[in-house]
Amino acid sequence: MIDLHCHILPGIDDGAKSAKESVRMARVAAKDGITHIVATPHIRDTLHPVNFLKQYVTKFNEALQKWQIPVEILYGADVYAMLPPKEVRRYAINNTQYILIEFPYTHISANASDILFNFKMHDLVPIITHPERIPSVIRDPETLFPLLSGDVYVQITADSLTGNFGEQIQECAFYLLQKGAVHFIASDAHSAIVRGPVLSEAAKIATKIVGKEKARMLVEDNPLAVISGKHIHLAPL
Repeated sequence: MIDLHCHILPGIDDGAKSAKESVRMARVAAKDGITHIVATPHIRDTLHPVNFLKQYVTKFNEALQKWQIPVEILYGADVYAMLPPKEVRRYAINNTQYILIEFPYTHISANASDILFNFKMHDLVPIITHPERIPSVIRDPETLFPLLSGDVYVQITADSLTGNFGEQIQECAFYLLQKGAVHFIASDAHSAIVRGPVLSEAAKIATKIVGKEKARMLVEDNPLAVISGKHIHLAPL
């Protein structure tokens, strides 16, 4: 499995607080069957230097090899939707055109279509992160659907499916899955224990909702296409 969204780099944002915690997270992920993790620090108030982040990823991979932990860390970021695309293009996942886009915690912006179009005009492919946790989407999940056209994708959080974020968020995640509006399941992990880098349990739940083949695509095929820079075909809503 491939985890597209994980705050595993230590001491950068509200994710791993230390290198030891990052290594513990990698161990948890490897035990769960995850082979690749995209390190996605928040890009919001601080635009971290790209070279700094890439060097961090390189050093972390060297440490994992030393500790014989079979997980590869890839470069990426969790980018705030309100930032100018030309400012954040360099944070695309693994030097592809795919980029994680995070809307405000409370709502999908009224001009979300224009925001996403602007990203696409800069040759980026937006992946909307965890909309099932946004109150406005929870109240009316179908407000999300008009945004999902022309290479716009959705990533939901594993803990949303397992119910760790509460019943309302879980129900919203189920509904989006049933409607074919989910293209990735990722951990959005922030530590080794609370919101850990685990996908297998969520994949099992997704299997009950959409079947084994489609569930596998959400944690294997589709994420592999992203890190490889290949095209993903949108499922019809």
